[in-house]
Amino acid sequence: MMINQRGKAVWNGDMKGHGTITTQSGLLDAQYSVGSRFEGQKGTNPEELIGAAHAGCYTMFLTNVLTQHGHTVDTITTTSTVTLDPTQNPPKITKIAVSTEGKVTGGNITPEDFQKHAEFAKANCPVSQVLSAVPEMTLEAKLT
Repeated sequence: MMINQRGKAVWNGDMKGHGTITTQSGLLDAQYSVGSRFEGQKGTNPEELIGAAHAGCYTMFLTNVLTQHGHTVDTITTTSTVTLDPTQNPPKITKIAVSTEGKVTGGNITPEDFQKHAEFAKANCPVSQVLSAVPEMTLEAKLT
């Protein structure tokens, strides 16, 4: 069975206008604008949402990989920083920096094991796969 999830955006007015981004679940109903995307004003933006989706997918995927290898995950915390270069015409996402930190027990895990599993998750989580068109994706992984 295929799983379909839906996001929706509505824009009002020209580029000085504003819009809303919502999710199928109703848990996200956020304002966005040129100001929130390019000028640091209040509101969300597509890059922030991509980062959140990527961090969520990556963390779940890494947890699954670690569990399959006999480790017990206490916590995994991941940040995915999405870099947009507005000077390119058209603007482009040029880099994604993933930073993950895990408190993992059981299975005699080493920092090298954690790094190997973290790299595997970076290459294979579904959202990372979608984002593979981004020219650069880095990873910083730390076992605590």
